Amino acid sequence: MKNDSTTNNATETVLSFIDALNKDDFDAARTFLADDMKFIGVLGSRDGADVYIADMKKMKFKYAIQKAFTNNNDVCLFYDITMSELKIFSCGWYTVEDNKIKLFKVLFDPRPVLENAPKK
Repeated sequence: MKNDSTTNNATETVLSFIDALNKDDFDAARTFLADDMKFIGVLGSRDGADVYIADMKKMKFKYAIQKAFTNNNDVCLFYDITMSELKIFSCGWYTVEDNKIKLFKVLFDPRPVLENAPKK
């Protein structure tokens, strides 16, 4: 079992990452990601921190954290993500290794996003 400092460090890493994204400080956000991190989401996945950050620079999501849960090096956040003026309740599961986010998965109901997508 990991000690409390591991849990606190994981939580601090994830919350600092989200704070940097909310401030559009993508250089700071990048420092919290492992180079080979993996993102898995409802609408796609990304391999690598630089690829992920490049996408975040375009999307500029905003996160309003409702609740954080931590178990060892896993951090789970319930948050509202504002995406193109849509507020979507979501859940993010972050795995932290060596004070860097190595993997995270985000779940949400994609219907509002898909319904508001530009028609082709």
